[in-house]
Amino acid sequence: MFTRLAAALTIVAAFIAPAMAADTIKVGAILAVTGPASFLGAPEARTLEMLVADVNAKGGIGGKKVELIIKDSQASPEKAISFAKQLIEEEKVFAIIGPSTSGETMAMKNLAEESKTLLLSCAAAEVIVKPVAKYVFKTPQMDRDAVIRIFEQMKKMNISKIGVLSSNTGFGKAGKEQIEKLAPEHGIQILVSEVYDKAATDLTAEVTKVKAAGVQAVVNWSIEPAQAIVIKNARQIGITAPIFQSHGFGNIQYVKAAGAAAEGVIFPAGRLLVADTLSDKNPQKSLLISYKKAYEAKHAGEDVSTFGGHAYDAFLILTKAIEKAGADKEKVRTAIETTKGLVGTAGVFNFSAEDHNGLDKNAFEMLTVKDGKFVVLDK
Repeated sequence: MFTRLAAALTIVAAFIAPAMAADTIKVGAILAVTGPASFLGAPEARTLEMLVADVNAKGGIGGKKVELIIKDSQASPEKAISFAKQLIEEEKVFAIIGPSTSGETMAMKNLAEESKTLLLSCAAAEVIVKPVAKYVFKTPQMDRDAVIRIFEQMKKMNISKIGVLSSNTGFGKAGKEQIEKLAPEHGIQILVSEVYDKAATDLTAEVTKVKAAGVQAVVNWSIEPAQAIVIKNARQIGITAPIFQSHGFGNIQYVKAAGAAAEGVIFPAGRLLVADTLSDKNPQKSLLISYKKAYEAKHAGEDVSTFGGHAYDAFLILTKAIEKAGADKEKVRTAIETTKGLVGTAGVFNFSAEDHNGLDKNAFEMLTVKDGKFVVLDK
């Protein structure tokens, strides 16, 4: 199934005759189904396909079936903007979910705004929603809040001198900026900072510089497979200091790629990855368990990931707004912006005219890798 998905640039989840177009809601999705960020885009695409099939089986949204058109951007900002123009100008989509990465989203942001097309990004960089753009929202937690949770954990561990590694992507740049901005107020000193190419296959030179600086901990900020390479290379040259990853580490495939070197890695993430361990009183538990069971039953052998969760939340936010406001773009935009207390996989969303993300630092848990699995870090 994945091969067929990867081979296709366009996947239409519901085939509706043109004469019935008025009875459908056309939703576009631009996702990195294949390529260097496929750990993000593939589960996002599979999640949307599953959700659309389910909602259509139940009669659609307000009696209207959903037609899903997925474009595989391969994490390319150039392809993302091209597909966005196609979806907006030719397909006349009601809204776009995605892209998977921050660089792609930033490439599309102005187009979405100028065309008054709802864009629900699955990427994390804070610049996507700051400054606020009227038609642009995002579902992953903020970089700023991820950095704050990491620094709070460092304080508990008496860590004050760190080395920073980041990829040369929109996500890497945005995270690096937040780390540098927030470090002083949290008593953190950055001894060394290295930026690497997102396509790097060996980062020994970069981690060697970090080791030479005598850091107490390493922070890596990226989403590419290179983040697994960072861990492996760091342990290979004898770095024993704690390694912190960004909230872009929330797919068990990264752990499998790094092998034993991933043991002990610490990172902030939503509660989806540890849903089974949550208290029954947690407002997210029921939804998280439901999504996890449905996804893993449909895709045997594949663990649910936070990235699929970002697509889940985008579709949930969109469908709830359409149910409330009807299939009117402007009314739906307003409905999203005024959404309060909506339980999703990333947290409980509370949007406003000033906040098009709707989450805060409490949407994160600090996790670690133990015996090849994600577990809550002992507090």
